[in-house]
Amino acid sequence: MQIGMIGLGRMGGNIVRRLLRHGHTTVVHDQNGKAIADLAAEGAQDANTLEELVAQLERPRIAWVMLPAGNATETTINRLADLMQAGDVIIDGGNTFWQDDIRRNKDLRPRGIYYLDVGTSGGVRGLERGYCMMIGGDKAVVERLDPIFAALAPGAGDIPRTPGRQGRDPRIEQGYLHAGPAGAGHFVKMIHNGIEYGLMQAYAEGFDILNNASAQALPPEHRFNFDLADIAEVWRRGSVIPSWLLDLTASALAGSPALSEYSGFVEDSGEGRWTVNAAIDEAVPAEVLTAALFARFRSRREHTFAEKILSAMRAGFGGHMERNPPDTSKREG
Repeated sequence: MQIGMIGLGRMGGNIVRRLLRHGHTTVVHDQNGKAIADLAAEGAQDANTLEELVAQLERPRIAWVMLPAGNATETTINRLADLMQAGDVIIDGGNTFWQDDIRRNKDLRPRGIYYLDVGTSGGVRGLERGYCMMIGGDKAVVERLDPIFAALAPGAGDIPRTPGRQGRDPRIEQGYLHAGPAGAGHFVKMIHNGIEYGLMQAYAEGFDILNNASAQALPPEHRFNFDLADIAEVWRRGSVIPSWLLDLTASALAGSPALSEYSGFVEDSGEGRWTVNAAIDEAVPAEVLTAALFARFRSRREHTFAEKILSAMRAGFGGHMERNPPDTSKREG
């Protein structure tokens, strides 16, 4: 099949490469001319403008937008909609807010343009591993584009089959899911990323406790000097908490036990906030996911004003004076 790709960053470019490896043809566009040229050298058709991209696509056209959520995606989809015709398909594979998908689908449907939201997970290793995809939109269109999704998906690999899944949609075991109508794909991806926040925070806190097990404030017989890289590695092998996130942690600690090149400043890309908002709307308790989101906020400050208030209150009611934290600069883990 032929597909246009707008946005050739870390994921968009590798999505194109994976499609090319599976025999699909692509037309590519990006603001970065070098990104276009690099993929053109690998077999993609280049387009310096959206107009050129749409003109090179055969009808019914398929255009996949892989840009940061927000204005960049919104503007691009609006421009594409003005260039495309009834029967064409626009895919948003970024991390868009699911309610925006519902609005766009409603706006595009009178023009006869189909809209799919594809929550895409796989990161920078998706080229080799494949991409897990959660798809929202018209069922018939999703099925028509199945060769695209099948090429991008990781496949069953060596993961054992789940007992009792006989007779269910086989695409799920290949790593992609039609989750429901417009918005459903990004809703599922939003929750996926919210859970990711919680998993990452659990690993981070656990290793922080291990890292501080040698603190001078502890009785000498209660102190341990743990090799965090070895602990991460042994947990990968036969424990009940393995994951790709643990794999990445083990790799990072093996290369840099003190993680000295990292500041600890952790951004959030939006999905964690939206997940918490959805939990509020549904009156679903989500203590872990909410705490993980707030921990990311906390990572961006030296000390919050709230912590100063806490310190002032402790000094006022109990005479608890501030003290300098123990020096951990020499602790390697």
